[in-house]
Amino acid sequence: MTSGKTSLAPLIAAAPGPLLRTTSTSLGTTQLQLHRPCPISVPPTDPMMRRSGRLVSSLAQPSCTAAPTSRLSTPTPTCLYRSAALRTHEPHVSTHHFARRRNQSSWAAAAQAASVAQHIRAAPAPDAPLKMDPFQTVAREMKFLTGNIRSLLGSGHPTLDTVAKYYTQSEGKYVRPMLVLLMSRATALTPKIARGGSGSNSVDHPITSASILSDDNPDASISNIAHDQAYTPADSDILPSQRRLAEITELIHTASLLHDDVIDHSVARRGAASANVEFGNKMAVLAGDFLLGRASVALARLRDPEVTELLATVIANLVEGEFMQLKNTARDEKNPVWTEDTVTYYLQKTYLKSASLISKSCRAAAVLGGSTPEVVEASYQYGKNLGMAFQLVDDMLDYTISSEELGKPGGADLELGLATAPLLFAWKDNKTLGKLVGRKFGEKGDAEKAREIVLASTGLQQTRALAQDYIDKAIAAIAPFPDSEAKNGLIEMCTKVLQRRK
Repeated sequence: MTSGKTSLAPLIAAAPGPLLRTTSTSLGTTQLQLHRPCPISVPPTDPMMRRSGRLVSSLAQPSCTAAPTSRLSTPTPTCLYRSAALRTHEPHVSTHHFARRRNQSSWAAAAQAASVAQHIRAAPAPDAPLKMDPFQTVAREMKFLTGNIRSLLGSGHPTLDTVAKYYTQSEGKYVRPMLVLLMSRATALTPKIARGGSGSNSVDHPITSASILSDDNPDASISNIAHDQAYTPADSDILPSQRRLAEITELIHTASLLHDDVIDHSVARRGAASANVEFGNKMAVLAGDFLLGRASVALARLRDPEVTELLATVIANLVEGEFMQLKNTARDEKNPVWTEDTVTYYLQKTYLKSASLISKSCRAAAVLGGSTPEVVEASYQYGKNLGMAFQLVDDMLDYTISSEELGKPGGADLELGLATAPLLFAWKDNKTLGKLVGRKFGEKGDAEKAREIVLASTGLQQTRALAQDYIDKAIAAIAPFPDSEAKNGLIEMCTKVLQRRK
């Protein structure tokens, strides 16, 4: 930092969420003001106040005059939801095209905000205990998850049946379906709007006659979601359609793992041999296609065009992101120079490959629950920012955790020629990495040299700071939600993402 008077206003303006505000005083100084978000309310005449056989209690009307904790001037009244469109976020990445600007990029702004955040608030300790276990909040629903997913994957062809269910034998972390269930429960008490639908118990009923579909699933008859007492609408504030959405989300994720393992020549997954090693590339690819097919069928039977559109575009996003990952820079130069466009390209790819599924499934959960547009958007912002943080932490683990701890090969990114966030941060200060990036660490010793440079730099620390910045935005997005165990679970999931080691 240079000597003299340095204004923090530009950096604070880039900080996540609407909770921090700056005001200029007559002395020319800048003051930070912390504003608490206004509570959201349910209009007394809301036709959707009754849900799942229960009366949703009306919440207090918002008070848009929340006082700052300290101030030198009276703030302009504001409501968190009403100002949602004015929040300082990076460009709306659901368009998947980051604007190329000569001035400061969204990535650089986020990185600066994360740096400032380190000085104005203490990040949680890496080993800080969780306040609660998010899993317990939706344990009843998660209990049936694996069985219901396997019932969606039944095939009359025994080999296909085996390969398709291979990754369900050893349960994964189930982060994505857990987030869907937590978001479904957290938004249950938020304002509702009337939406058309065909009933909550139709998730297993085909739209077209079985003779035309020609889709024999011998396991379909044992699906519990619409028939088991644990899944009746009156039993829970999570709808059957939202439970099915959680299963669809995991199907899409698992299909992407099958395809990724073939593309990346992976040898291990979830502590066992990867499907491509166990069955060969052809069967692994076909099994992934089969999972996407069954996910599409289940998605169609939700009978919600908006949700179908959201999840269908996720599948396209995954492919787009994989194509982007074939190059480390937009032009794939042989001797690239570090620019902000390089990291913007990386963040766009990260959204497509990692954050798209989480963000759009969280949004779809709110849509299925009949939430207002403001709540739907808040759900999306939570998922988008959490998804970005999740991948940033994943990029860090590739440098810091052993293969045994990860349950998959460690250090794989450099071996695959991939330049991820820790290396991009290091590259900015060490220009010699450009040649290594250009040849995708293809020469002997390249990967080892790049790893040494990254570990000797501040790349990992800056990556964590950026992940923290996204986490802060995720938490700020759901701040207006009514207090509940599910909301606390979503917040704790943010802590788990930062602390995870596999």
